[in-house]
Amino acid sequence: MQRIILHIDFDSFFASAEQQFNPLLRGRPIGVTATNGRTCIIAASREAKALGIKSPTRTFEAQRIYPSIIFVPAHFTKYWEVSKIFVNACKDFSPLVEIFSLDEVFMDVTRTAELFGGTLPLIEKIKSRLQVEIGEYITASFGISHNKLLAKLASGLEKPNGVVMIKPEDVQSIYQTTKLTDICGIGYRIEARLNQMGIYKLTQLSAAPLQALIAEFGNVEGIFLHQVGQGLDTREVIPHTQDPGVKSVGRNYCLPANEYSKRKVLQNVFELCEEVGIKLRRLNKKARNVGIFLRGDENVYGRKTYSYFMDSGKDLFDACHSLLTVFPDYTRQIGIWASYLEDSDKIPSSLFDTEKKRKLRTTIDQINERFGDHTIRNGFLLDSPKLTTVPNGFMADRFEREKFAKEQKIIESLA
Repeated sequence: MQRIILHIDFDSFFASAEQQFNPLLRGRPIGVTATNGRTCIIAASREAKALGIKSPTRTFEAQRIYPSIIFVPAHFTKYWEVSKIFVNACKDFSPLVEIFSLDEVFMDVTRTAELFGGTLPLIEKIKSRLQVEIGEYITASFGISHNKLLAKLASGLEKPNGVVMIKPEDVQSIYQTTKLTDICGIGYRIEARLNQMGIYKLTQLSAAPLQALIAEFGNVEGIFLHQVGQGLDTREVIPHTQDPGVKSVGRNYCLPANEYSKRKVLQNVFELCEEVGIKLRRLNKKARNVGIFLRGDENVYGRKTYSYFMDSGKDLFDACHSLLTVFPDYTRQIGIWASYLEDSDKIPSSLFDTEKKRKLRTTIDQINERFGDHTIRNGFLLDSPKLTTVPNGFMADRFEREKFAKEQKIIESLA
């Protein structure tokens, strides 16, 4: 039986949610902004997008395009509540609902579509539930296909409020007019490397030999790109009630202002590495693959797989530092991630990771757990202010920490 996979993607989600909550904002160009003082738009309403304003346009640039644009600070708690309602509604149509992000879900309706009269009638019923339970101003686009890769591609082809189906026989015709970066997993860095191989379109990718892709990108990425070219994807829809296991740990941070000092950028990198290390230790995991990106006037990216595992912030920082052979003139965003994870108790201890160091990390973790992250910090950070946000843009004072903890419970209730 051929699978029926849906990808449901909210349209202009943060901005539409703000317009749903506040009728005075409806029909007007609005930009949702980060709450840490960063002067960029993280989401734009349909009306703003029609004027050429989109994420991550800077606020002053948006005002230059449309001086009367309305800026609204993000309210993530509200967005999570909307997602929770929507996921619960989707569960009534299939037990296989996977939360892909705050505003996206996958559904496998292979065995349930006929219970609702077919795939399209099922989608209409979901749309109706969306209007009744959330509001008429928040819409979603639906992609239908036989796998997750193509369902996600389909959902973005006719926005907003569109419904697009990609059948196996449609793949090559769709690929003729689809950009490489329209595929989830192909970013500008991979696109540039494909361009160097003479691959500018998905139809050219579909004709590229597997061995050539492996030679350029390695086994994992090479096989992935070959499967993309063929329109293949065997991944299952993982029900949100099941834990697929942690595959990676990361932390992204948008700086309050463009940073030109290399030392200050590295201080932020160090602090983010400390946070990733804390997450790894709480999960009882160690990582062998480390990656970093700096976004500014240009993007700098590095990733490496090591022969040993690590969960120390200092080790992660040393790995990231070695990957940064160049820096942008200024940096506005930093991302750190660690992958290829294994359980810590299954990995032999490194000769350099002594019992004394492990006890010290445990003691520091206990103190920071009790009094707040970054209470004890490395001397390299002595003249560096603490990060101004915790994940998702909330201010990191005690009141906001407590609020953030409550909001985390909302997320956990989705899983």
